[in-house]
Amino acid sequence: MPEDINIYISSVVEKYSDMIYRTAYHSLCDRHYAEDITQEVFLKLMRALPDFESDEHEKAWLLRVTMNMCSSYNRKRYAHPETDLFDAAGSEEAKPGGESPVLEAVMSLPEKYRTAVYMHYIEGYKLEEISKITGQNRNTVASILKRAREKLKKILKEDFDYDEK
Repeated sequence: MPEDINIYISSVVEKYSDMIYRTAYHSLCDRHYAEDITQEVFLKLMRALPDFESDEHEKAWLLRVTMNMCSSYNRKRYAHPETDLFDAAGSEEAKPGGESPVLEAVMSLPEKYRTAVYMHYIEGYKLEEISKITGQNRNTVASILKRAREKLKKILKEDFDYDEK
């Protein structure tokens, strides 16, 4: 780790902020909370300043912290649901990537499926790597991905199949 903490933190922010934001967004489906989580992850890094073995270890640590923070947020959100002011007012706020039916289908999945799909197909992690990052058994990750694909197939089939009678 460089001696100047500010330089180190700046380089990590520059290198991983997009990845952390995307991970949080895919987990939370809300860009504002994803931005908050992104900032919180870097604050946690500044406080902990762990000694990483490699860039991959650093990246995995950041992803794990991001997912843990998103899970904590989701637990709080479901325990204390709140009404969004835009929804209550009937406002249609544009959502990033709203035109893509595949992305919409992925975002409609429960969190554990969204996270697995995101890490495997977007970030390019293999099952073993996802297993290490999430702390789940490799076979559990494989099952989650399989179920996610089945759910996506069902959702997309409903969107694209037309009755040809």
